[in-house]
Formats: sequence, structure tokens, C-alpha cells
Amino acid sequence: MPNIGTVLRDEIAKLSRRETRRQVDPARKATAQHRRDIAELKRQVAQLERQVALLSRRTLGPPAAAPSDPDAKPARFSAKGLRSHRSRLALSAGDFGKLLGVSAQSVYNWEHEQARPRGEQMAKLAALRGVGKREAEARLKQLAGADGEDRGAQ
Repeated sequence: MPNIGTVLRDEIAKLSRRETRRQVDPARKATAQHRRDIAELKRQVAQLERQVALLSRRTLGPPAAAPSDPDAKPARFSAKGLRSHRSRLALSAGDFGKLLGVSAQSVYNWEHEQARPRGEQMAKLAALRGVGKREAEARLKQLAGADGEDRGAQ
């Protein structure tokens, strides 16, 4: 025959487990729901970060100079090509720079790949590609004549 103390102890243990389960189960369910919500939010953040990266690559990509003619190809720059074109025209870096409206040092830096021409200068270089020796000399004389007139007026 069981002892009254053992029966009471077993009954108290059973009731305490039931009461503990009744109070812990809602917290356990809430924790599981919070974990699911957090996982969903992490997925949304990852998706939004991918979209931001994609959009920033599209908008912050290399700036393309807007050509005035939509069918015109963008001008390319080659230091070797610039050097050979200047030698074909038989011009010094200073004279070539005068035709472009830049210094001789700029031309030197472009030819030695220490710098690259900016958009406006690229347009001038592209326009100068079709110029021959005689026309280049004529433009230089014209520029020298304009400079002489400006100096005489001062």
C-alpha cells in the first residue's frame, strides 16, 4: 500500500508540471512565431539590398558623355594614337595643345598615360582627327594671328 506522502508528492509533481506547461506553452509559441518573423524580415532585407546594389550599379555606373548626335559613337582615347597623330601632323606638344586649347604639359601627360582628356577635350581631339597637316598649320597661324591682335589691343 502506497504511503500518503508518496501519493501527495506524485500528485503535486503532476499538478506543477501541468501548471508549468500551461504558462510556458504560450511563451514557446510566441518565441517560435518571433523567430519566423525575424527570418522573413532577414529575407526581405537581403532582397532589398540586392535591389539597391542593382539600382546603384545602373545609376552610378560610368558616366557617359551625352553626345549631341544620338547616332554618334563615343570617342575612344589611345595615348599611342594621340602620339602618332601628333607626329603625322609634325606638331610639337605645345602647338598641338594650342589647337586643342590646352597646355603642352597636358598633351605630354596624355601621351604618357599619366592623365586622360576630359569630355570637352575628347570632343576637340575627335574633331582634330580629320585634320591634315596643311589645315593644322593654317589653324595655328589663325590662332597666332588672333593672339597677336589681342596683345596689340592691350
